[in-house]
Amino acid sequence: MANWYEKYLSIYGKSLAEIPVAVLDEIKTNLAQKQSQEPLVSVVVIAYNEERRLAACLWSLSELQTKYPIEILGVNNNSKDRTEGVYQRLGLPYFNEQKQSPGFARRCGLEHARGKYHFCVDADTFYPSQYVDLMMTKLAKPDVSCVSSFWSFFPDENHSRFGLFFFEMIRDMFLFVQHFKRPELCVRGMVFAFNAEYARQVEIRTDIRRGEDGSLALSLKPFGKIAFLYNRKARPVTGYGTIGSQSLWQSFVQHVKIQGKGLSRIFFKKDHYEDSEDNLVKQR
Repeated sequence: MANWYEKYLSIYGKSLAEIPVAVLDEIKTNLAQKQSQEPLVSVVVIAYNEERRLAACLWSLSELQTKYPIEILGVNNNSKDRTEGVYQRLGLPYFNEQKQSPGFARRCGLEHARGKYHFCVDADTFYPSQYVDLMMTKLAKPDVSCVSSFWSFFPDENHSRFGLFFFEMIRDMFLFVQHFKRPELCVRGMVFAFNAEYARQVEIRTDIRRGEDGSLALSLKPFGKIAFLYNRKARPVTGYGTIGSQSLWQSFVQHVKIQGKGLSRIFFKKDHYEDSEDNLVKQR
C-alpha cells in the first residue's frame, strides 16, 4: 500500500525542467483555486535554496482539503538558486526577504499574511490533506495561542522504514513527556501554527540561528496555552535537514547525550532561556 506522500516524493529533488509540465500545471491550477480573498487561515512557506524541493511541498499544499478560507503565500529568503523561479512558475504569491535567517523569513511572512491564524510551512516538507483542519481543532479554541504537532521522515536508502519507526517512537515519547512543563521546547517551525493577532504583539527573533519558533511559542504563552495535536492524519513528512548526513543511530546517540544532561529539567517550568554563544547571529 503506497503512502499518501509517494507522488510528492516522485518530484522531490528534481529541477523544474525534470518535472512533467502536466504536473506543474496541475499544481498551479490547484494553488490558484485555494486562494481566498478573505482568508481566515494563512499558510506561509519559507524557502532558502529549495529549488529542488519546493515544488513537491507546494504540490501537497495544493491538495489541502479544508473548510476554512485560506491563502497560501511564499517567502524567498535570499536564495542563491532558482527558488524564486519555482514560485513564479507555479503562480504562488511570494515575497523576497533579503535578510538571511528563518526569523527574518517568518517575520516577512507574518507581515504580509492576512489570516487570523498563521501556519508556518517548511519548503522541504509534505503536508497531508487534512493538516489545516486538524490543527485548527486545537488552534481555534479561545484558550490556545499556538499549536504544534509531531512529524515523520520519509524512508530512503540510508534510513529504513523499520529504523525510522523506532527512532520516531522514542523521540515522540520524549517530546510527549517534555511538553507538560516545557512545551516551547517541543515546537518545530515546520509544524507550528499560531494566532497571528497575538504574534504581532510580540517579537519573532532574528538574532538566533535556530529556535526562533520555540522562542515565539514561549512569547505567546501569556495569551494562551501551547497545544499539541497527536493525530497521525495530521503528521507531515520531511527530509533530513534536522538529522543531516548522520545515520539514525548517530543522531539517536547525539540526542541522548544532549538531552541526558540535566534530564530532570523537563519536569520544571521555565519562562526564560539564556542564549548559547554559538546560536547567536553575529552582527556585521
